[in-house]
Amino acid sequence: MAVVTITRQFGAGGSRVAELVARSLGWTVVDREFVEEVARRAGLPAEEVAARQERAPSLMERLVRTLASASPETYVPAAADGAAEPAEERIVRLNEHVILEAAAAGRAVLVGHGARFVLARAGREDALHTYVVAPREARVRTIMERQSLAEADAARTLDATDADRDRYVERWYGRRRQDPANYHLVLNTGWLGYDGAADLVVAAVRHGGWT
Repeated sequence: MAVVTITRQFGAGGSRVAELVARSLGWTVVDREFVEEVARRAGLPAEEVAARQERAPSLMERLVRTLASASPETYVPAAADGAAEPAEERIVRLNEHVILEAAAAGRAVLVGHGARFVLARAGREDALHTYVVAPREARVRTIMERQSLAEADAARTLDATDADRDRYVERWYGRRRQDPANYHLVLNTGWLGYDGAADLVVAAVRHGGWT
C-alpha cells in the first residue's frame, strides 16, 4: 500500500497540504501533533489511549496500541550516568516506529520527522516523496501571523527551525534534506497555493495507480 511523505520548509504550509491531500484521497495524516501525543501517552495501557470498538481498528488506533504495548523502556529517559540509550536516540526510534507502522498500513500521508529518509533506509519503494517550499518572505509573513511575532523574530524562528530539521536529517540519515533530488515533486505553495499543491500530489498518486 502506498504512502505520501511531505517534507517541508517551515512556514510553507506542508501540514495544510497534507490535510488537503488526505481529504481528497480518504487517507490518514500522521503529523507532528499525533507523534507528540503518542510519545506523551505511549506508556499508558492501550485501552486508555484508543477506545476499543466493534470494528477493524483505525490506523491511529493501531499505531497507539503498537507503541503502548512496546517495551516500557523505549519511553523512559536515559539514566543520568549515561548507561541507558540517550533520550534523543529513543525519540528518533519512536518516530521511526510510528512512520514504519503507518507505512505498513498504507494509505497515509506522513509529514516531516524524516519520513522520506526513514522509508528509504527501510527499502520502501511504494512512496511518493514531496518537498513543500515557498519564498522566504511569504514564509516569514505566515509565521508572523501564525505566532504573532515581529518580522525579525519570525525570520529567526524560520531559520532556526529549518536548520534544526536539516541537522536532524543529516545526523540520523546522512542526507541533505533540501536537496531536490530526494523528492519526486517539489511544490512551491507561494505560486501554487495550498490547494494547487495538494491537487498535484493527488494527481501523482492517482497517476501511479496507488489509490
